[in-house]
Amino acid sequence: MDTLQFAESIVDSLPFEPTRQQIGLIAALARYCSASTPGDTVFLLNGYAGTGKTSVTGALVRALPLIGMRAVLLAPTGRAAKVLSAHAGHTAWTIHRRIYRHASIAQGSTGVTGIAENRSANTVFVVDEASMIAAGDTAGGTNLLEDLIHYVFSGINCRLILSGDTAQLPPPGNNESPAMTPDILRSMGLRVTRAVITRTVRQSRDSGILYNATRLRRDMLLDPIPVPRLAVTPFKDIHISEGEDLQDSLDDAYRQYGIGDTLLITRSNRRAVQFNLAIRSTILDYETELVRGEPLMIARNNYFWTRDIKAVDFIANGDIAIVETIHGTETRGGIRYADVTLRLPDHDITLDTKIMLSSLTSEAPSLDPDLQRRHMDSCLNDSVLFAPDTPYPQRLTCLKNDPYFNALQVKYAYAVTCHKAQGGQWRSVFIDMGMIQPDALTTIDFYRWLYTATTRATDSVTYIAPTIEIQ
Repeated sequence: MDTLQFAESIVDSLPFEPTRQQIGLIAALARYCSASTPGDTVFLLNGYAGTGKTSVTGALVRALPLIGMRAVLLAPTGRAAKVLSAHAGHTAWTIHRRIYRHASIAQGSTGVTGIAENRSANTVFVVDEASMIAAGDTAGGTNLLEDLIHYVFSGINCRLILSGDTAQLPPPGNNESPAMTPDILRSMGLRVTRAVITRTVRQSRDSGILYNATRLRRDMLLDPIPVPRLAVTPFKDIHISEGEDLQDSLDDAYRQYGIGDTLLITRSNRRAVQFNLAIRSTILDYETELVRGEPLMIARNNYFWTRDIKAVDFIANGDIAIVETIHGTETRGGIRYADVTLRLPDHDITLDTKIMLSSLTSEAPSLDPDLQRRHMDSCLNDSVLFAPDTPYPQRLTCLKNDPYFNALQVKYAYAVTCHKAQGGQWRSVFIDMGMIQPDALTTIDFYRWLYTATTRATDSVTYIAPTIEIQ
């Protein structure tokens, strides 16, 4: 089968008539997967919201066996992998699970022990949400982007497609997304083939979510950047809620979409704590610090509790967990803990674990630094674990298997920051736009924040107390 025939096969696998831009993308993908492409070439796909990027990817995956190749779909987080799997109709994995070797409790430690051997041949690795990958993103002291590239290209005739959206927020601490930046990839010794797909598909043009996302994406490229505008009329999926209406609006959304499919996105951890506490007390009438059925968000990567579960590599910062059972709570060294059974919907597993209740209301990204130091000191000086003369290095080694030291750091998941929400989708999303400084409105950072928050929703977006023009 030649390249043209393969491209026609991809088109035949689509459930709709492709746009001219999608046809160009399909032609580029067909050429990339051909035998004439040099083995050190990476394909960079920058696709904006609503352009049909994932549909084209799914069609490519279905057509690859016709040329004797297979596909492996990857994403940075379990939630992003689950979204990709649902959209592409093909099993997807986290990058970490695929490319790393992981230690077990039997080996006396947890976490990453090295890059796994890539035994794949004639395989196209498709990485979605690649804009979330930081060049310094570490797993056990390793560099995720570099390790991903090393793993893929160590296989026999393996290809790498990095698919992302550069209009979204870059990884924390970065001004751009390293995995989506050609110069960074070239500096790693790779040739780069690029495609940009910007035109929204015909079926999406009546979506207010995609209309506003497209306008934001276009306006952020202007010089100077204008104050953003939001279009509400005539769209049924875009809503405005002033502060005094928020309680009723959230209550309605919880009834219509469910708590697990409704999310409030805000700008800081401090505001997230305030919203979470207000939602629990005024809307849900919760009086205790933890209840059954409560959604929690993991606030820090954890390798300990899944060390003997083959289906899950680790519990990632940003993963959602649902409290199934509360077995008990305790205070130790000034830190509050709970023994619970958690369901991880993005990984389809349930496990017994110890969580850190003290992190629930921390205004830091995870546990407050002062509490983190107190937690460390408490574990290192535990008189039950250690004799008074136990050397410090030995104490550190023993703590690798201590459930208190490895307790999951969690936060309430009714309201989160945009970075925490990135890679996931919810049916109903509320976006906190109150009290934003005027000079922030015309920055690329704010545009990316608002674009990313808006595109987390599939059915409904509610902008809370916006101070910008509403049309």
